[in-house]
Amino acid sequence: MIEARHLRVLRAVAGTGSFSAAARELGCTQPAVSQQMKALEQSAGTPLLVRAGREMRLTQAGDALVRHAAGILAGLTAAEEEVAAIAGLRAGRVRLVSFPSGSSTLVPTALAAMREAHPGTRISLVEAEPPRSVEMLREGDCDVALAFRYGSGTADAAEWDDLVVRPLLTDRLVGLVPEGHRLAGAERVRMAELAGEPWIAGCPRCRRHLVDICESAGFTPSIDFATDDYPAVVGLVGAGLGVAVLPELAVESVRVKGARTVEVEPAVEREVVALTLPDLARVPAVAATLAELERAAGR
Repeated sequence: MIEARHLRVLRAVAGTGSFSAAARELGCTQPAVSQQMKALEQSAGTPLLVRAGREMRLTQAGDALVRHAAGILAGLTAAEEEVAAIAGLRAGRVRLVSFPSGSSTLVPTALAAMREAHPGTRISLVEAEPPRSVEMLREGDCDVALAFRYGSGTADAAEWDDLVVRPLLTDRLVGLVPEGHRLAGAERVRMAELAGEPWIAGCPRCRRHLVDICESAGFTPSIDFATDDYPAVVGLVGAGLGVAVLPELAVESVRVKGARTVEVEPAVEREVVALTLPDLARVPAVAATLAELERAAGR
């Protein structure tokens, strides 16, 4: 019989490449990791790991087991949490991953509400942009992922077919220009009017979308600077080094100094959603977190 604890150890060894590194990650000893791997191989009836120099490499069987491990462990978590809720326990754990502007706007309100309504539920937060946050969800490294996508007809929509998608809000992109810019006093600006300007770009996904919308307006943007840090984008624009388009959530989370926001035409929007796995959606603590994120988005 394959045990869940053995699967967790196998994933740690596969992810770190060695027994010693896996032991450090799991907070146990190297001999304990070695013993659990031996027990797992006996249960599987075939080798799962082979030594390659100082690292451990997965066999074909080991690779297959690791691929199934995330779903198996998610299902077990769902079962444990649901049974605990039925038994009347007021406990739970939710691992949340969010992109930065979501972390500073939607997440605080949702987590404060969770703490008040469910003080026994522990919630952790780490930051990652999609698609990395979605990968973390599928790999079993989080329970809820706050993510976004541009437009409903993009490839991102198909990428989420196996997930539970909770729509939260539509986030419009706004233009950002220096205070002394020729368009700083405009109420609306057509993207074509920004052709020839130096650009400040954001995260890789936002950067690709920036190129797409500029090319749709008839020009290719000249990107002088690129950064994942929204305050840095605002600072660079405020210093007169270029123009940018940012989601309204990002602008809301940053003190805008030396720059002006303007509406851009045609309107560009992104859909902000909360994602989880189907099994995890039935976990009471996860369901409550999704509900609070939805309430926070309706603020």
